[in-house]
Amino acid sequence: MGELAEPFDMALPSFMKHVGILERTGLIRSRKSGRIRTCTLEQKNLAAAERWFADQRATWASRYQNLDGLLEKLTGEDRGS
Repeated sequence: MGELAEPFDMALPSFMKHVGILERTGLIRSRKSGRIRTCTLEQKNLAAAERWFADQRATWASRYQNLDGLLEKLTGEDRGS
């Protein structure tokens, strides 16, 4: 686990909390053998999360486009008055 945490600027106990959350959500699985803990990505669950993020990204992009259109319309109406 220390090797996995090494690139991140956080203490090992904090990193372990993050790993615990990822395990509870099903995005990773970890096994302990003696003093060694090995983490494995759960690819099926990660793919589902990626699809959810893509859907959210598309939803918000559409909302921002609608807002931009409304603001342009309102700004254009104010100028015409």
